[in-house]
Amino acid sequence: MSSTRLVLIRHGESRASTERFIGGPRSCTGLTDLGRTQANALRDRLLKGHDFAATALYASNFPRAMETAQIIAPALGSLPVTVDSGWGEHDPGPDCDGMTYDEFIERFGQPRWDGDPHDVTYPGGETIHQFHNRVLETLRRTVRSHEGGTVVISCHAGVVDAVLRNTLHMHQTGKFELSTTNTSLTELVHVQGSKWRLLRYNDSGHLAGL
Repeated sequence: MSSTRLVLIRHGESRASTERFIGGPRSCTGLTDLGRTQANALRDRLLKGHDFAATALYASNFPRAMETAQIIAPALGSLPVTVDSGWGEHDPGPDCDGMTYDEFIERFGQPRWDGDPHDVTYPGGETIHQFHNRVLETLRRTVRSHEGGTVVISCHAGVVDAVLRNTLHMHQTGKFELSTTNTSLTELVHVQGSKWRLLRYNDSGHLAGL
């Protein structure tokens, strides 16, 4: 069985993060100017061809992830961008999507990301457990569809966290924290069954000087 390589890219800086609102799939407004600069820097790095040769390019259904994928696509042989909502960030649900951080905290309190994964973080949205299960099923489906290939996925910090916690057989919450940089590369190889090899995490050398 051929090994399958997975390259996870966190999108560039988003308007949701700088404008401090919960930018779910319904309210995401894409990248900031800096976010586009970060994605361009990654594209220029990938154009040199020293990192990997991609066979498929995916993006979540969030505008910030799709925009990032479209910017880097010319460095990957202009592969078509396949949009798959399974790679989307933790869905806050329709009631919280678009709410400012301050409004959310005023109404529901400071969210906890290290507690019971079955707890309700976003009223009406996914629990952490539901989010992780959705990402894991998407991961399995993607690997089955691209056995032996190198799949590049423009996604989100929460997705990177979910993938690593599942492939490294760790707890869904707590124990450790990840801080994934915008447009960084995280690379894994599926060896066989449930066995994965982590090659690198949070590689953001192309952002030096920005």
